[in-house]
Amino acid sequence: MYGEILFTQLNDFIFCPASIYFHMLYGETDRMLYQSQSQIRGTDAHKTIDSGNYSTRKNILTGLSVYCEEFGLIGKIDLYDAEKRLLMERKRTVKVIYDGYVFQVYAQCFALREMGYEVEKIVIHSLTDNKNYAVPLPEKDEKMLEKFKQTIYDIRTFRLDEFEQTNIEKCKNCIYEPACDRGVV
Repeated sequence: MYGEILFTQLNDFIFCPASIYFHMLYGETDRMLYQSQSQIRGTDAHKTIDSGNYSTRKNILTGLSVYCEEFGLIGKIDLYDAEKRLLMERKRTVKVIYDGYVFQVYAQCFALREMGYEVEKIVIHSLTDNKNYAVPLPEKDEKMLEKFKQTIYDIRTFRLDEFEQTNIEKCKNCIYEPACDRGVV
């Protein structure tokens, strides 16, 4: 059996597989030393969720650590409303719904369902403009579900020593670029 994959690594892997290596390498180092301003603002946006101070309503679960046995995934949910059967992933600013965002909520959805919670709606919420973006449930989007499964397989079989980045735009926007020997900048 392979080790667990963090929900956030699904998004990171799509951005750049090498970023997972550097994220783990930096570990608990003070993030102010290497994170970009937008990443710091994104982390700040999750503080009320992570601290458990978002809501006192009993039907609202926030920052709950969950595990998905089927896919070997582990992480935290942002927000689940049991009355509405709604799963919400909050992002500071959403301009595009990237596959990695969808894969993160799929991981959360599968984990919650394994725990006995019903998930009937998924949204990605943009905090800066207060917009919700509906995400089809995994069983309603077979193509995206297959991409999700393929990404998990790709993470499990990835070899850093064989990786070569070809997308210069990703390198230009990567906080790890100065330390990376795989970059094209």
